[in-house]
Amino acid sequence: MNPFRPVLLAAGLLIASPALIAQAKESTIVDQLKSLRSVVVAQKPAEVIKIAGEIGAFPAGDKKVQLADSLVHLVTEGDQGSDARQAAADALAKALAGSPVAPKKDEVPMPYLDLANMVRYEDAAIKLDDPLYAKATQKLLDDEASIAKADFTLRDMHNKKVTLSELRGKIVLVNFWATWCAPCRSEMRDLDAISTYFEKQGLVVLSITDEEQFKVGSFFATYKYHPTVLFDADGKIHQMFHVDGIPRTYVFNRDGKLLALAIDQRTQKQFLAMLSKTDLHN
Repeated sequence: MNPFRPVLLAAGLLIASPALIAQAKESTIVDQLKSLRSVVVAQKPAEVIKIAGEIGAFPAGDKKVQLADSLVHLVTEGDQGSDARQAAADALAKALAGSPVAPKKDEVPMPYLDLANMVRYEDAAIKLDDPLYAKATQKLLDDEASIAKADFTLRDMHNKKVTLSELRGKIVLVNFWATWCAPCRSEMRDLDAISTYFEKQGLVVLSITDEEQFKVGSFFATYKYHPTVLFDADGKIHQMFHVDGIPRTYVFNRDGKLLALAIDQRTQKQFLAMLSKTDLHN
């Protein structure tokens, strides 16, 4: 037996081990993503950063893009901190740089839109020299321009009509939600408190759902919620506001100008930050 063989093997393992540790198996990362929502809030940012690092060490390819995109979807739920959001955005940007996603017809692939959302609405900073990313960024700007001109009339729980343009002079927060959406339900207590607190200053909260009125009525039978609930049964207003996921929140000033947009679950602190762009005051 070569006396140096054990030493050489040990040295080889030491050299290889960082890569083996960093390149976590796909199944392990998937399990971590599935359990992320159950992680204690205070520990979640560190967990996101860890998962982002493991995705970063994953081999380039479609799987890496899918894993990074899944993490981006989860990191926007609530306020997990700028470092966690940046880590997730970096992981997706690097995954797309290593394995660009081919578009179907003229549609921008979702990972590019998700990355553009992170930069536009979550304060992430990334560099990605890709025409599809540039196209995704422009799409967000175009969507905002059309939302700024949007108007609608919907009926509430009591069959009363509510028209957005008739609320000029009020601060209007429009929130798209559904009873089945856990992040939506998590927002409702904060939206209720904010609505009650700022009502005298002219804040109106409109909660729009595309679910059936009976189902929503049953939900509120055991849950007190003061903001106005509106029904968009055919989903036309969801389309008008380019809602491709919920919860989604928009804030309009007293002149009907779009001031703020949130792409996912917000905390009370984050809602207040959005409303700070208006003339409401504590």
